[in-house]
Parts: sequence; C-alpha cells; structure tokens
Amino acid sequence: MELLISLISGAVGGNVAGDLMKNFNLGVLGNSIAGIVGGVLGGQILASLGAGGLAASGGMDAGAIGGQVASGGVGGGVAMVIVGLVKKLLVK
Repeated sequence: MELLISLISGAVGGNVAGDLMKNFNLGVLGNSIAGIVGGVLGGQILASLGAGGLAASGGMDAGAIGGQVASGGVGGGVAMVIVGLVKKLLVK
C-alpha cells in the first residue's frame, strides 16, 4: 500500500510542479514519470529517516498516510524540477 501511495502522489506532485514551473515542464507523461520516480525515492528516504511512512508507524492511520502522500508529492516535484533543469541545460 505504501508503494502505491508513493507512486500516485509522486505523479501528482510532478504534474503540479510542472504546472507551477512552466520553464521546467516536461509534458504530462514526462512530469508523471519523473514524479513517480521521485515519489518512490522521496518516500523511501523519509521512511528510512523515520519521518513518516506506513511501515514506520505500524498502521494505516491518517497521519501515516498523510506523511506518505506529502513525502511522495514533494519527492515527485523535486525530481521533476531536477530532470527539467538537466534537460534545459543539455538543450542549450
């Protein structure tokens, strides 16, 4: 369940970041792919640090799910911006 939440929230986070930062936008598919990768990585990093994650809390309460959604969304947004920045630098 934790992985599914990270995948979905990462894709959403990547697309929201793409809409907010038009100069790094990769299109819907590119934003989603970068967001999914970033969402999974962000969720795993924060879970390993003990901040959030369903496995760390031992249950599926609202706080754990909210933490997983937030970490996946932020990770997805950050990954999308990094990929967009690298693409922009390579095109020049």
